[in-house]
Amino acid sequence: MRLMVYSHDTFGLGNIRRMLAICAHLHASIPDLSVLIISGSPMLQSFRVLQGIDYIKLPCLKRSESGDLGVRFLDLEVEQIVRLRRELILSTVVSFQPDVVLVDKKPDGLAGEMEPSLRYIKCNLPQTRILLVLRDILDAPATTIPAWTRRGCYNTVQWYYDDVLVLGTRQIFDVCAEYHFPEALCRKVHFCGYVARELPSRSRNEIRQQLGVAEAENLVMVTTGGGEDGFHILAASVAALKEVSGKCRVKGLVVAGPELAPEQARNIRAAAQSCAGVRVVEFVDDMMSHMNAADTVISMAGYNTICELLTLGKRSIVIPRVKPVEEQKIRAERMAKVPFFRSILPDALTPSLLANRIIEQLQAAKSTAQIASSIDLGALPRISAMLSEITVTGLSGARGLASKPVSEMVS
Repeated sequence: MRLMVYSHDTFGLGNIRRMLAICAHLHASIPDLSVLIISGSPMLQSFRVLQGIDYIKLPCLKRSESGDLGVRFLDLEVEQIVRLRRELILSTVVSFQPDVVLVDKKPDGLAGEMEPSLRYIKCNLPQTRILLVLRDILDAPATTIPAWTRRGCYNTVQWYYDDVLVLGTRQIFDVCAEYHFPEALCRKVHFCGYVARELPSRSRNEIRQQLGVAEAENLVMVTTGGGEDGFHILAASVAALKEVSGKCRVKGLVVAGPELAPEQARNIRAAAQSCAGVRVVEFVDDMMSHMNAADTVISMAGYNTICELLTLGKRSIVIPRVKPVEEQKIRAERMAKVPFFRSILPDALTPSLLANRIIEQLQAAKSTAQIASSIDLGALPRISAMLSEITVTGLSGARGLASKPVSEMVS
């Protein structure tokens, strides 16, 4: 089976990390699966890619905090980059001839760049299944509904997609009701549960020894994903750890993120130098092992991070991003039922408040055993079962190159 995965990334690492986790599980559970990922993530090459999985890197776009698209690296206009990306995607579809296509989050792709490829598949590869993958929450309904209506996303999903896979549960956030999906579209929706992450590959003791954390010391880990918009959390965390260190034995691991601006990274490192026991690193390649080694984690409320914390049952202080979309804020609110989460909104964040929350969570971690979450984490096996049921009999005969040149198919 040939699986093509489209995952755009303009802000942070969330989309590509989520889709890579899905791809790795599918490749491990479905025999003879070849996976080709198409993404504009600037960090795609930094992730370990397994045998049987490859990728095509698109030119990078970026999105400002106000939501506007821009060009990340090349000296070209946004429209030129979008056209180039659109042509590369379509050319890949024509050559790769996928049996199944997974499209992440945006039904028509970033700036509509997937629409020509979707049209080609429907006209030339009628046996290819096209599946839309949605995280649990896209944005506030008041923002998502008019945006989907304006861009024609409801019609795009109805015309082109066979199924919609929601990486969440109806109990936490019902996309059908919240986003006013038409009845015909609702029939395509499958709530798969959240994505459980792989268990730590290294033991808690091994990581703590590596970091120089004694048995009697507490370890607080701080992570904001890529770090592009995490400076305020990182700065408050370093200041809070300095305050906490005067009240209990604590060490801190601050993962600044590869996309934190260089000047901001220098400021965080300079602040950490005045706080004994706080180490600042740019990136860790085994996030689950490091989270597992911590007594408390300070993080944002991105989908992947929440899934990691749920998998580990880790006591956490969650500070959600609130712009350019409210997805994280809504997720933090809906996850209030999880007993080991505590949240602070960015406007309320101060070093003193964060220090108090750290002490509360450290005390709770010592007084209670790990708490299991009741939230469904079964997305990966469910998606694998769905794809395993898709028959590819006869598809090889349909894998001829299109007679129409790719350039004529890009509008």
